[in-house]
Amino acid sequence: MSAGKYRKEHNCLNCGFHVEKHYCSNCGQPNLELKESFWTFISHSIAHYFHFDNKFFQTLTPLLTKPGQVTLDYLAGKRARYINPVSMYIFVSIVYFLVVYSPKKHTKQKEDHDVVTIENYKKEEKVSDTVKNALKEAGVPHNAIIDKAVKSIDKDLDLKNFKKLSFTDQEQELNRLKTENATLKSDSLSDVIEDFEDIHIQRNDSTYSAYLARQKKLPPAEQDSWYQKLIKKRAITIGEKSEVIQETLEHNRPKQYFLLMPLLAWFIMLNFRKNHIYYLDHLIFTIHGMMAYFIVEIFTEPIMKYVFGEHSWVSNILEFVVTIYLAWYMFMALTVFYKRKTWSTIFKMLWIVILYSVAFKISELVMINLIYYVAT
Repeated sequence: MSAGKYRKEHNCLNCGFHVEKHYCSNCGQPNLELKESFWTFISHSIAHYFHFDNKFFQTLTPLLTKPGQVTLDYLAGKRARYINPVSMYIFVSIVYFLVVYSPKKHTKQKEDHDVVTIENYKKEEKVSDTVKNALKEAGVPHNAIIDKAVKSIDKDLDLKNFKKLSFTDQEQELNRLKTENATLKSDSLSDVIEDFEDIHIQRNDSTYSAYLARQKKLPPAEQDSWYQKLIKKRAITIGEKSEVIQETLEHNRPKQYFLLMPLLAWFIMLNFRKNHIYYLDHLIFTIHGMMAYFIVEIFTEPIMKYVFGEHSWVSNILEFVVTIYLAWYMFMALTVFYKRKTWSTIFKMLWIVILYSVAFKISELVMINLIYYVAT
């Protein structure tokens, strides 16, 4: 670590003990000059807090290229060359969440709000008519498969256009179809009416007050129970506040990762309990593994997001390579540290991934529910 200029005097300024070389043998303070430049002060302070000197790179290189070795060395007492795992984890995790989970301005995507009037809806020519005319002109005979496909397209377009109708026009069209079906008794028309009713109810239940108003119009026997109303309220509220909930969830990701890390170490200890090592050793191994994951993401995520684009083919390939590397890293780290046979390590690795994924999902659901209750 860059120390600055050493004093010529041999008395320790901290405890008064005699200093032989550069450090006091009594209290450990470096025998430095008191006067230093602004940049020396800043760089020295940062280096001292994060141990951000050659130790960082001495830790970083083997951490990424020799899975499990840094943990073995650290536990064997070879610690002078490496940064303390907790100090490095704090620094790396801060950088990771600043880079990967940086605040995003969510802009609502412009939805297809082109309003279709009831007159235009009725006048719209069916795809089936257009296709049939084109086939007739081309001299192509009727085909059951083609007819079925065309009718399916017609149905999808009807649903799409019905969604664009205003709430009043939807109600008017539904009443017309129900009156028509009372005479025709058509199964296909009944299916269309059922699909339209689902869309109409969804439009009506866009807010919880609208949902309650619709419930009051129903006969008591058809009304939802108190529990169904509670579930509906939660679903509607989450839908209305989805952006706030998502942003708050992402903001709390660092806490989620940090709280799950001891649990991950416990999962690893359960799978490798026959090694008979202390839980703290498993935890240090887990901290090193999480740091490796964070560092890889710090370098790759900005490239995928800002250089090639999140959904480009280059980003997809890079994401695949990162996934393969992380799988290889985890396997090699477990093999080096716990010294088990290949298939045994693979089996245990899969169990660890499954357990952690389940714990991650459960914790996420708990967080969403907590955010929901705070938001409402």
